[in-house]
Amino acid sequence: MTRQRLVAALALSLVAAAGAHAETYEGVQAPVSALSRADVQAEAVRAAHAPNQNVPSGSVVLAPLASPRDRALVQAEAVRAAAAPDQNVSSGSRVDSKVISTLENPVDVRARAQADGARKL
Repeated sequence: MTRQRLVAALALSLVAAAGAHAETYEGVQAPVSALSRADVQAEAVRAAHAPNQNVPSGSVVLAPLASPRDRALVQAEAVRAAAAPDQNVSSGSRVDSKVISTLENPVDVRARAQADGARKL
């Protein structure tokens, strides 16, 4: 029994000696910074004194977007497209067919009628 205890103690001491050797932690990457400590501190102070820093970006009201097109022209274009007689017809609607618009757009007909009426006066 003493021999078994001696072998067990020897094995335990070898495991303890092997486990006692540990490496020092060097970090994942070497710390590299383009800014000095004073620059980082100055940036932190500016960020801390910024207005509305605790407001989430989703709750900030944005300025209206500037459009290069006139609102009336866009609306007229939308009305004309909505009134087009063939707006829901595509080339795949019928077998071996091609879409050729033979119907006039009602918006164009109405505009022509108004123009003709203005000329008669």
